Amino acid sequence: MPAEIPDPAAAASAAARLLPPLAPLAGRGWVVGGGLRDALLGVPVADVDLAVVGDAAEAARTLARAHGAARFRLSADFGAWRVHGGRLPFVVDLTPLQGGSLEADLARRDVTVNALALPLDGSGGVIDPYGGMEDLRRRRLRLVRPSALRDDPVRVLRLARLGRQLGFAIDAEARVRAREAAADLGRSAPERQMDELRRILRQPEPWRGIELLDELGALGALVPELEQARGLEQNAYHHRDVLGHVLEVVRRAGEIAADPEPVFRALAPRVAARLMEPLADEMTRGRALLLGALLHDVAKPATRMVTPEGRIGFPRHDEVGAAMADAWCRRMRTSTRLREFVVLLVRRHLPLGFLVHRAPLSLREIDRYLRSTAPAEIEVIVLSVADRLATRGPRTSDSAILRHLALAREVLRVHLELVDRGPIRPLVNGAELARELGRPVGPWLRPLLDALREEQLVGRVRDREGALRFARSWHERHSSSTGTVPMSTAGSGA
Repeated sequence: MPAEIPDPAAAASAAARLLPPLAPLAGRGWVVGGGLRDALLGVPVADVDLAVVGDAAEAARTLARAHGAARFRLSADFGAWRVHGGRLPFVVDLTPLQGGSLEADLARRDVTVNALALPLDGSGGVIDPYGGMEDLRRRRLRLVRPSALRDDPVRVLRLARLGRQLGFAIDAEARVRAREAAADLGRSAPERQMDELRRILRQPEPWRGIELLDELGALGALVPELEQARGLEQNAYHHRDVLGHVLEVVRRAGEIAADPEPVFRALAPRVAARLMEPLADEMTRGRALLLGALLHDVAKPATRMVTPEGRIGFPRHDEVGAAMADAWCRRMRTSTRLREFVVLLVRRHLPLGFLVHRAPLSLREIDRYLRSTAPAEIEVIVLSVADRLATRGPRTSDSAILRHLALAREVLRVHLELVDRGPIRPLVNGAELARELGRPVGPWLRPLLDALREEQLVGRVRDREGALRFARSWHERHSSSTGTVPMSTAGSGA
């Protein structure tokens, strides 16, 4: 968490250190927003916002020339420009003064700690019309005006993000206004909503940001399907309602991603390294995993049923949920790669739990499971474990949880061994097999190639002649028994 705000003199000195690189624009505007706030808090500043008088494009050109930096337009609607690189120590975003005056510009901002300004010429010190310096000292987020969130509902997400990022408390009125404004999130651009959600997921202990979104009424607006999960009773294997369970799975997954050792022991470094790899949309695989955790039971409200005996179930909520997660990601305009990753997690979060009842598993069974979860083998295992740890109802035993964790470690161990071993190279390619069997190349070959790969994996086929013998036997057996050759079972989770 950021340090306490320095005394006024030290804070002013910290803020003043922003000014020398901006000297080419002295007298033409003010440092405003988050960069100034962070400087006053003694936090390293990565980007600075300027409110400039006149043409922001010309001001950006001046600053870029002075530092040998690059510039580009950020927004045609608002006339905003960005300057970065060269000798600049931070990224600079320049926007024309909004509303015709500094007072009007600051009045349009969301919270008081962002409604501060420092003249670029350094004269007069920090301008603070709304008591932002006192709120910095008290580590509090307070609205500039009652309508600040209603005017732009995405600010509700930003309020939650800033609360977690700064470690500041959100004052009571801001919480009330947030719950009122959250209902209008749907009229905001999905790209902006997704950007704030990504920022929350990228923070330390990101599950706390998700929980804060729920406290502010924003989680159900962001994912309406989850609002239907609030208070929805589950069976006796669960100790929380569906939404409470989802929030706990997000937390468990986040804790495992932060420290895999308690669950995966000696394999933990490999898990940690994998989850730190970039995936898509400025998210690592570990952060994207949390999005999958958030959506993994999204279909439970739609699939809930109660048997005549009173047993509660959610048949096919994994498959239905995968379709719903796909639709949500499309609605939020995520990248294709992130969408496919999340959909796979939702679709495959259950099978490992079912396989516990068949343990110990053969290498063949483990391999089939792993192929059904590729290319997110490790993330699906982690989600399965998080789901298991968050399911602790009266009918759940400690031994059942321990068996699940043991199988997860075993499957992970096999996966890593297969990764280290490298791809299994076919001893005979598809075209050769088709010639040998007197058939044209076609989809019928896929299940044969999969079966042949399994035989190589378990060591029952070791050379080309053995592969051909197996292929002839396999083809004869399947053709004579059914009259057709089956399609591939890869991905079935058998």
